Amino acid sequence: MPKRRRRRGRGVAPPPDPSPATIDYYCSLKEIAASGAPGAEDFVRNHGLHLLLFETPSGFAIFSLCGAEIHIPDALESIWVKFASFRPASTIIWLKEFQKFDDNSSAINVGTGVNKQLTDMIMQWRRPGQKLVVGKPEYKSTIETFLGIPCLHDEVVMEVMWGMKRFMSNFVPAEESKLPKEDSLPMSQGLLMFLIMKQPISIQQVNEDIVRAAATLFHCDIIEKKCCRALLDVGHYLKHDVQSKLLDDADKYKDLVYARDCLRLYENLVAAYNVRAVKKDELALLVKRANADEAEQARSITTII
Repeated sequence: MPKRRRRRGRGVAPPPDPSPATIDYYCSLKEIAASGAPGAEDFVRNHGLHLLLFETPSGFAIFSLCGAEIHIPDALESIWVKFASFRPASTIIWLKEFQKFDDNSSAINVGTGVNKQLTDMIMQWRRPGQKLVVGKPEYKSTIETFLGIPCLHDEVVMEVMWGMKRFMSNFVPAEESKLPKEDSLPMSQGLLMFLIMKQPISIQQVNEDIVRAAATLFHCDIIEKKCCRALLDVGHYLKHDVQSKLLDDADKYKDLVYARDCLRLYENLVAAYNVRAVKKDELALLVKRANADEAEQARSITTII
């Protein structure tokens, strides 16, 4: 007699569907395409590039941006270092077009939408499925509502905008006007978090010398982490008795071990350690000077009053 199928108890929910895969932006485009993650197909079709809309005092500019740079897990803490100087920044973002507008506020407005000049400019460069990175939340909602283009705006995007404002004259050479002081005030969150870990400092004290010193320290930390991780991974799998045997039989491995690679790893670690020691002292001195300048400026204001 055939067995009767057991009925699922009433009120028992079916097992949940597995959560959809997410894009691993550390992977190659080929690996991302094979992942089947939502948005992977569009990301790969557009060669991993987003469009970026950047507002200047007299108009708007369209850029291509390497999308993975703003999506990796530690982007908020690390992307600022790309904008410590113009050269590394120019490797991840580059100008497509700049146009001057009679009135930026009428070009894109929550109430009236996006005017024809800016719409044509965006649509000329945007590929199907490509996302648009924007610097204001109202620009995101307006463009998505009136043009139907998916936009990105978050804390990491604001880090990118901070960097672009730092080098606006380099990114947009045709822009002749300067940014108003209030537009250039916001500080990079990632930079500030890194500085606070190294040296107590306020936003007002951060200057170009401090940014450059911090960027060098950041790179030294990265080198040390990578080298130490490689050494720790090897050491983890070598038990004490195995390590002793390797040392005793070192001559047998003379032609099997790439001494040059080991020496290079060691030299990188030593170099990073030495540079970091110098830059740490330099950063402390720069912050001390910034404190003195800030105190002197406060005294001058008090004297005037």
